[in-house]
Formats: sequence, C-alpha cells, structure tokens
Amino acid sequence: MEGGSAVSATAREAFLRKFEDQVDPDRVLPAEERAKRASAARRSHFLSLAAKSADSRRRKADAAAAAAAAELRALADEIDGAA
Repeated sequence: MEGGSAVSATAREAFLRKFEDQVDPDRVLPAEERAKRASAARRSHFLSLAAKSADSRRRKADAAAAAAAAELRALADEIDGAA
C-alpha cells in the first residue's frame, strides 16, 4: 500500500472489525460464519445510511418545491393585484 491507502489501512481495518465485534464479540463463531454475519451487518449499515440520505434529499426537494410554489403564488397575486 502506498500513500493515502497506507495511512487509512489501520482505520479501515478497525471499521471492519467493528462489525465482527458486533456480531460475535466473544469470538465463539467459526471465522467463516463470523465473516458472513459481519458482511451482512456491514450491508445493513450502509443500506441504513443510503435510506437516510435518500430521505434527506427527498425532504430538501420537497421544501424547494414548496418554496418555488409559494413564490409563484406570490407572483401571481402580485400580477392579479396590479391588473
């Protein structure tokens, strides 16, 4: 490993180990089963992050659409008032 990869290798290993610790803190499972469960926990974690991100983007888009609609209504009211 070189550069940034070498620097972050320890942190990356700790991040991945966190999932193994979560699914088998006492290390009683066979390594293959622990790895399988850790992989599932990791997938679940990232799916949860993706869902939160999508929800946040949707809320921001809804707020922007509501603001645009309010601005259009205000402009229409202004035009109606001037006529």
